[in-house]
Amino acid sequence: MFTSQLPPIDQYRNVGTVTAVSQADPHQLVMLLYDGALAAVLQARHAIDTGDTATKTSTITRAMRIIDEGLKAALEDRGDPAMTENLRSLYEHMVSRLFLANLHNSDVALAEVARLLGDLRSAWAQIAPKRPDAHADLHA
Repeated sequence: MFTSQLPPIDQYRNVGTVTAVSQADPHQLVMLLYDGALAAVLQARHAIDTGDTATKTSTITRAMRIIDEGLKAALEDRGDPAMTENLRSLYEHMVSRLFLANLHNSDVALAEVARLLGDLRSAWAQIAPKRPDAHADLHA
């Protein structure tokens, strides 16, 4: 009655993703968004190399949605408004470049977006909040 259309390996991947998302704090959720967008862009680059138009289109679309509906939508106007606006503009630029990459099979545009996502992901990882040490009270 409730059978899945996904192959078993994809079902397993979906369980891992759902688990990661459900257990993530807000900072980790943004990391997952960066990881997902970057993975989609890298898959799109491979699809262009192999001539797989369907995969290219679906992975570029996925990256665009993650950036637009995830990363850009998650921006908050707390803190520095100029930084928020700069990030918003950068996300819009990436979505535009992805659109052009899809239209023109442009690996150059995909490489640019991959580099930008990687740089942002690295910066985001460096500002991760410190987790309390579970064993700190044992050493006191």
